Amino acid sequence: MHRHGYKGRKFGRERDQRRALIKGLATSLVEHGKIETTLPKAKELVRYIEKLVTKAKKGDLANRRMVIAGLSTQAAAFRLVDVIAPQLKGRTSGHVRVQRTRLRVGDGAQMAIIEFVDEIKDVPAEKEAK
Repeated sequence: MHRHGYKGRKFGRERDQRRALIKGLATSLVEHGKIETTLPKAKELVRYIEKLVTKAKKGDLANRRMVIAGLSTQAAAFRLVDVIAPQLKGRTSGHVRVQRTRLRVGDGAQMAIIEFVDEIKDVPAEKEAK
C-alpha cells in the first residue's frame, strides 16, 4: 500500500485516542509554555497548535469558540486567546519551536522539547496597555 496523500501520523492509536492525545498535548503546552514529548508527537503538535494560535490571534467570537473546541479546558483556551496570542501578533507563522533533547532510557525514543518561540509573560496584554 502506498502512503501518497495520507497526512498525519497514526501513533498506533485509533482516531479518537489520537485526537485526545493531540488535544491534551496542546492544552499542556498552552498551560505550561514548554513540554517534553517524543519527536513525532512534537512534530504533529506543531501542525495542530499553529492553526489554533492563528485562530486565537483573530480573536473574534467564532474563532474563540474554535479555540475552546480545540483545547481540553476553557481556562487554557482563554489563556491562549487573551495572554499568548497578543504577544505573538508580530509573527505570521512559526509560533512554536521543536528542539531535540535526548534518547529516552526505556525504549530509546528521540525526545524533544516544544515551546513558544517568544517568551510568554503571564500578564494579560490588555492590563499591560493600561
